[in-house]
Amino acid sequence: MSPGPGHNGGPGLAPGFGWRRHCWQKARADLLPHLPIEVLRNRVRRAGELGLDYRTYASVRAASGHDVIALLFSSNALRLLAPVPVLPAERAAKLAAIAGCGRLALAQRPLTPLQVAGATPGLIDAAHVAPLALGNWRQAREALRAALGKLAPDGVLLVGDHGLERDWCAAGRLAGYLAAERYFGR
Repeated sequence: MSPGPGHNGGPGLAPGFGWRRHCWQKARADLLPHLPIEVLRNRVRRAGELGLDYRTYASVRAASGHDVIALLFSSNALRLLAPVPVLPAERAAKLAAIAGCGRLALAQRPLTPLQVAGATPGLIDAAHVAPLALGNWRQAREALRAALGKLAPDGVLLVGDHGLERDWCAAGRLAGYLAAERYFGR
């Protein structure tokens, strides 16, 4: 007899439940990859290069299926404020420690990409105009495509500091979103 609608196909609660639960758990465990220790060591090292903890890096990698090739920071996440943006020292140190990936920034209005680049000399590879905070998805997608250039979007992790910025991940098909307080610390 087949289970009814909405049933996940897992073990039932009828007699013999323990054995069925054991079989179900073993089948699930066999589906999960068992990574060699060297692969895990390389991934822990890579997470460190990106300035991420391993759990965050592993979840982004699992969700996107790709390595992180660039970090995309909003000017809000960098704490750059108009009229004269100044990058806080702790954020500058974190950006300087990033290795092996691109570092891009999105300038939120009223800031310009030139102001963001001037506030982050040598720490950001390029700065671009951010999507409008209350713009539509098409506008956000076009602004993100312009910012990423030829980079594959599913390899780019967005570090933002506002709930509206989280929506850019879906619009731009980015690898994921990370809150600035989690990336930079409190």
